[in-house]
Amino acid sequence: MSVLAGAFATQAQACAALGSPFMARLCAILPDLLEDTELEARLSNWPGDPGPSGHSLPLRLAGALHALQLGGDAGLGAIYPPSAPDDAAFSAGIAQALETHATAINEFIDRPPQTNEVRRAAFIIAAASVVADRFGLPLRLFELGASAGLNLNFDRFALSTNHWTRGAGDPVLTLTPDWTGVPLPDVPFTVAERRGVDLTPLDPVTDRRRLLAYLWPDQPERMTLTRAALALPPAPVDAGDAGDWLPARLPPTPGQTQLIYHTIAWQYFPAPVQARLRDAIETAGKSAMPDTPLALASMEADGGDGAALSLRLWPGDETLHLGRADFHGRWIRWHA
Repeated sequence: MSVLAGAFATQAQACAALGSPFMARLCAILPDLLEDTELEARLSNWPGDPGPSGHSLPLRLAGALHALQLGGDAGLGAIYPPSAPDDAAFSAGIAQALETHATAINEFIDRPPQTNEVRRAAFIIAAASVVADRFGLPLRLFELGASAGLNLNFDRFALSTNHWTRGAGDPVLTLTPDWTGVPLPDVPFTVAERRGVDLTPLDPVTDRRRLLAYLWPDQPERMTLTRAALALPPAPVDAGDAGDWLPARLPPTPGQTQLIYHTIAWQYFPAPVQARLRDAIETAGKSAMPDTPLALASMEADGGDGAALSLRLWPGDETLHLGRADFHGRWIRWHA
């Protein structure tokens, strides 16, 4: 098996585990359909790791096809969910799209995947509830790797389980992860300021189709939630290097808690950027006072089941291991 075919196989397994049989099926057939094409040559010679932990070429190509379907391609529309074509019709439809739209596909895959997964905001709501319970101050939000900034508006969302609800009283959308663990503190939080950074931020208006294209076609709940988040006024997201951007914003405002957060983004920052971010955050933490506290919330892969959830708090430099969550926010195991 070639390196490229292995990347598609790995992505197919990941999609199946994350509840998308359609994406698993698509990733499984694409290597055969790409054989002896110019696109296969381009992907095979892509520098670096083509798989999910690297350049995510399978997701780029799947996103390009979904963008074409969302744009009204009739051939793809006939084989994408909710349709359930047989294998021959499915393969023929994908092969036709690869041939007909070769130029558009090549342009789409130039940029890396950016999934502004709204369901990850369930963790951000949870972390903000803990921070509000601890410090009782309005929040200044800084999101690292903010994509289109949809999750900077998490205070307009609600988090609901079978027994309790937290977050906005009149939410634009409600997140319902399978929650295991104690309830969150029933403490409201307010946002005084919000801002994010991304190396190549997406515009919620002009890049709307690209955002939706990276949602998986057989998971309509994700599409519904994202469209609801897109209906809000866009949050400000700056284009830039997070390691340069954050230090200039960390001088505190008395009477406010600075809440920095990142969700499935840290692995994409180069090591020098990670080092600059750590230094800036820890330096700011050493200066934190009771009326200028600092919090760092993290939802990131660590090799275990799903993502690790943690919250680091200053003054005092205390780290809370809050539990684990599904990468797409389908479940949360809360240990706080």
